[in-house]
Amino acid sequence: MLIDSAPDAVNGGPAGFQHDAFIYTDEDEFVRRAAPFLRDGLLAGDAVLVAVPPARIALLHSELGDLAEQITFIDMTVAGRNPARIIPLWAELLREHPGRSIRGLGEPAYPGRTEAEYAEAGLHEALLNVAFEHSGPFRLRCPYSASVVGPELDPADIHPIGGDNGRDWGRVVSGRFGDPLPAVPEWAEQRKFGPAELTAVRRWAAEWAGSHGLSRHAVDDLTLSMHEICTNSIRFGGGQGALSLWTQDRTLILDIADDGRINDPLIGRVMPPTDGRGGRGVWLANQLCDLVQIRSGEAGTQVRLHHRLG
Repeated sequence: MLIDSAPDAVNGGPAGFQHDAFIYTDEDEFVRRAAPFLRDGLLAGDAVLVAVPPARIALLHSELGDLAEQITFIDMTVAGRNPARIIPLWAELLREHPGRSIRGLGEPAYPGRTEAEYAEAGLHEALLNVAFEHSGPFRLRCPYSASVVGPELDPADIHPIGGDNGRDWGRVVSGRFGDPLPAVPEWAEQRKFGPAELTAVRRWAAEWAGSHGLSRHAVDDLTLSMHEICTNSIRFGGGQGALSLWTQDRTLILDIADDGRINDPLIGRVMPPTDGRGGRGVWLANQLCDLVQIRSGEAGTQVRLHHRLG
């Protein structure tokens, strides 16, 4: 199934950001859908980048032969393990090739992810339509294994081409960003904090993370991320917040909730200016954690940090 209905850029398609997807049932279908798209990009003189898991990188190398040497390949399971790191990847490609047409193949919702990671991959795909709305010529195609597609992750909902081109993507993103995360489980350990408790809760979280076998380096990364988010709660979220800790599906989870409101759903995905008011802590957390989930609406803000165990 291909949900792309626009002409290829090589055939004179419209300029600007084009974002489409296809669903594949097996490796052969993946290659049949992906390889011609990449060949057309090279023929058109596009800068071409592929970000998919290693097994599909190998398939494309085999299919494309010497042409593959003209393509930049990135392991999505590393570079995009946290989906919040993917928009900066594409933005950097645009900066490296000013004025040149860009063609990308990216699989953020690859098989094997956790439920939380799929939720973030879906939010990421919707955010792409806002982040690159005013970019130069940039065509991005996203493969989806049929095994991951369902009501909670439908590529037609988050790709303009082949879906409803008249959608207000700012409103779509705001709705997804404003929906609360799944509830903190009853078994989670919880503590409220303000400025006076910040050092104590950081020490508490470090001891908790260390008790689950994390290295000192990993504990430091996780607690630094938590500290940055808790500091944001104190500065922008009413002067206090609540920290919850638990494990689930071989993952350490730290949830920070406060009464503040974040109005920019791209926070942490675009490098904030050095003289900006906030945002750098979320950026840092996205670089250090396996997954960062942010939701903000009328009920307040939740930031949920994930670190996989093994």
